Amino acid sequence: MNDIYQKLESLLRSMGVKRTELRIYRLLLEKKRPMRVTEIVKELGISERSVREHVLSLYRRGMLKRELIQQGWLGYTYTAVSPGELLENLKKYILDRINEIEKELIKE
Repeated sequence: MNDIYQKLESLLRSMGVKRTELRIYRLLLEKKRPMRVTEIVKELGISERSVREHVLSLYRRGMLKRELIQQGWLGYTYTAVSPGELLENLKKYILDRINEIEKELIKE
């Protein structure tokens, strides 16, 4: 299974996913539970600002899910999507971009 993660991480790096983003994704994947930004900061020893930026990037790429929580304050918890779901998201994203380009080529 570790070999699969290495291949997945290699693919993600080739698509511009940063090393710190991969660390966050892997942490959430291994924990198998929702985590707040402050928990990720404690686990990885990275600044809160950096974690917030990377988590947002991962969420926008479809690598994380988030849930709004309210415990006297509003915030989010994050969970990693499964590697299988991630690959499906990537395939869909790539095919959508290819289709958009093909449509533009046909118009010319």
